Amino acid sequence: MNWLKSTLASVAGTQEPIYGPDAIQSVAKQAESTPYTELTKDDLKWRAYQYTCVETQTFYVMSDQGTFAMVQIIYSNVAGIHVTCQLTTKIFNLKSDAPPKWHSDTLYNYMFDEGMYSFGADNLSVTLNEEGDAYTFRSSVNEDNIVNLTFKRTAPGFVVGKDGTSYFGTDPENPWGSMLHAFWPRCDVEGTIQTKDETFDFKGRGQYIHALQGMKPHHAAARWNFINFQTPSYSAVMMEYTTPPSYGSTTVNVGGITKDGEIIYAGATNSATHTECSQDQESDWPEPKSIKWVWEGKTRDGKDVYAEVDGPLGERLDRIDVMAEVPGFVKAIAGSVAGTRPYIFQYSPKEKLPLKLKIGDTETQEEGWMFSEATFIS
Repeated sequence: MNWLKSTLASVAGTQEPIYGPDAIQSVAKQAESTPYTELTKDDLKWRAYQYTCVETQTFYVMSDQGTFAMVQIIYSNVAGIHVTCQLTTKIFNLKSDAPPKWHSDTLYNYMFDEGMYSFGADNLSVTLNEEGDAYTFRSSVNEDNIVNLTFKRTAPGFVVGKDGTSYFGTDPENPWGSMLHAFWPRCDVEGTIQTKDETFDFKGRGQYIHALQGMKPHHAAARWNFINFQTPSYSAVMMEYTTPPSYGSTTVNVGGITKDGEIIYAGATNSATHTECSQDQESDWPEPKSIKWVWEGKTRDGKDVYAEVDGPLGERLDRIDVMAEVPGFVKAIAGSVAGTRPYIFQYSPKEKLPLKLKIGDTETQEEGWMFSEATFIS
């Protein structure tokens, strides 16, 4: 029974004490003196920690044909005793009302190269080139989901602050958890994803995010907001999470605006506001219908920057019950003990939205495509 309790605590989680807001050292504090740091090749290494963590590489692509996809490698370690790796792929045809094509496959015999830059498994490779500015993604793990993509960075990558990481724990010198996000906001993409029904051409614009939650995910965050926004000239990204009450319901927001060859702004002084919501009957969460995203800060040479994407989300692409595949008794414990009820809402409006951008006294506006997620956990 003790083993069962400890295993359930690792998988479903138990409710943490109220440590208070001082128990999170937000990356926003770093950003006060160092708004952002450009990524080098060494910053792209896998960590693959040998304790409870979830580490992901996520590749988003918006094709010139009106199709959107996300491809993700997940490295998950539970309590330092059980490691699993997963490939998930999701394709949305924005010109069709057909449901998304989704695949999730366990990866076997996973490995990293000597430098921890590239990842491999049976019938899969994700390779970073020598220059550190392009990833090649090849997978035939599932014959109904053959991936062949290349992501070439066209704007500098960044982390917010000095290292992009928020730290959790009552002793700042010895944190017990962490949260990291590293971004390539703007990439050129070429390649295809082949399903049993058709082959999708994914020549277009992409975004890459390396994320690491060095603790139980539901202990780190209770809610998330995410946007990937692409126009012909600009790329915008924002990742916001709010901690559970155990860490003072603290909101951490990282993001930036880039164009080819340049970071216009990156930092932690951003916001995502659900301006219209409707209670979703299935999940019992307040599903957003409109969101206002604001990036606000300064360029590296000191000019004021204000950027905004504001508008309706349209009909959602998908609603994901994260616990759907979890055994019922685990789900019951997760819900009753930890208050955990994770759902992800995904959107990409069929009509373009404007990015309003002001740099100093210069104002511009350009329409683009958006993909966003609103996640409720606990």
